[in-house]
Amino acid sequence: MNQKEHKAGLAFILILSAFIVILYLKIFVSFENQQSKGSNRVFGATYMTMNNEFYTAVNNEIQAEVDKNDDKLITLDPALNAEKQKEQIYYLINEKVDCIFVTPVDWKKLDAPLKAAKKAGIPVIVVDAPVYHEKLVSTTIVSDNYNAGKLCAINMMKKMSHADILLLTHHNAKSAIDRITGFLDAIKGNDNYRVVGEADTEGQTERTLPKVKQFIKKGITIDVVMALNDPTAIGALAAFDEAGKSRDVIVYGVDGSPDGKSLIKEKMLTATAAQYPKEMGKKAVEAGYKLVKHKKVKSEIIIPVKLIDQSNISKFDIQNWQ
Repeated sequence: MNQKEHKAGLAFILILSAFIVILYLKIFVSFENQQSKGSNRVFGATYMTMNNEFYTAVNNEIQAEVDKNDDKLITLDPALNAEKQKEQIYYLINEKVDCIFVTPVDWKKLDAPLKAAKKAGIPVIVVDAPVYHEKLVSTTIVSDNYNAGKLCAINMMKKMSHADILLLTHHNAKSAIDRITGFLDAIKGNDNYRVVGEADTEGQTERTLPKVKQFIKKGITIDVVMALNDPTAIGALAAFDEAGKSRDVIVYGVDGSPDGKSLIKEKMLTATAAQYPKEMGKKAVEAGYKLVKHKKVKSEIIIPVKLIDQSNISKFDIQNWQ
């Protein structure tokens, strides 16, 4: 082999080596991207009900991050049916999802499916409303629900020296229980504020309207309505409006929903303790990706709330969730 042929052969070997290195790097980078994106991961979600824009806002944040990572999210709606939600969790377990997001329909009735998920090695993230046995889940992400109720009570006491109060509750949701407890603790021991009635509305506008109508029909004096969320507050306002008494009562909600904020601006709803579902969704999906990568997360994440009323409504985006 002459010198010219030797140089040609050497050049060919160098080119071939460079090609192999580039090919290897492309394969390696592609593999790393797939690993980082987790393209085979599947998440499951079953909220209390999708008949509430709050959960749509939470789910949209989770969906956006899942899509960004080329993963899959299965979102199910138990429609306030505890047994149906149990079945949905078992379904997600059978589908071998990597992580499950749950908002319990009934906070005391999920032990069996949660134990099954734990046994299957599937992390569960509770969103918005705690479960009874929190040790069965990886993390719980909620608003400061107790303070939400307290803020409403403090605002009420600044406005009124005394009041007859109607409570609109949801006994199967710990988040709702905490809100009402916060409100009641704030007025505890003050005889100027008395509860004259209570109705469990399951947090739904359509279930609130007829129940509040019954109180109005009975002629019970009501100065204040403390509602567990904005949909319930809206149902109460509708009932008083139909009776021509919407200006005689002040109504509090919890959510900071677009509808709630619009009603505050229109001077119909007195105030709402604002939650931050977008942040809740972001924190939930962030925790989900940490858990599927076997990283540690906090057992509880509490998101602060803020009271929205006439004094600060202009600082909030009325058309969207915060």
